[in-house]
Amino acid sequence: MRLKEKIKIDSLKENITVSEAREKLRDDRTRGIVKWIFEIAVTIVFAILVAISGFQSVTLQESAMEPTYSVGEKFFVNRAIYKFGSPKRGDVIVFKTSASDDAALHIRRVIGLPGETVLIKDGQVYINGKVYDEDGAYADITNAGLAESSITLESGEYFVLGDNRNNSEDSRFSDIGNISKKYIVGKLWFTVSPKSKIGFIK
Repeated sequence: MRLKEKIKIDSLKENITVSEAREKLRDDRTRGIVKWIFEIAVTIVFAILVAISGFQSVTLQESAMEPTYSVGEKFFVNRAIYKFGSPKRGDVIVFKTSASDDAALHIRRVIGLPGETVLIKDGQVYINGKVYDEDGAYADITNAGLAESSITLESGEYFVLGDNRNNSEDSRFSDIGNISKKYIVGKLWFTVSPKSKIGFIK
């Protein structure tokens, strides 16, 4: 009896060991599959990001957008978005002032849209005669520049300002002026660096 019991116990232990080995193998396979799916998903998402951004990145070279964005921060630009639509008020856009391939890229915020009238008076922005109530705390404008007199935007033209309102070269000045849609490269879309700010731009 003892021999039979010993055989049964040994057989039971062997079955348990085999079961545990199979379970571990299944777990390892499951983890491997999940890891593989995750890596594929991350690769696809990154490929989409790069494809939509057109393989283009831009680094902020001017203090015109401080404190929202600082000099040296790097972004992906969505170059496709305005091929299917138009800039909206509040969008942060990347643009050139001419068609030249060597023209510098600038980053500013859209304030005035085609067909609107923009005026800056007593430090405030007026759109079509009404004070523009912006989201965010911006300093009163001390230099209205060209917008001291009403500016009427033509079809396809946009009036832009830097968030650093009193230290920004923008549509108030003749070197920039109203921005033609054909010179808009795209919309600021994804922060690449610094690491603390990585993510989509709202």
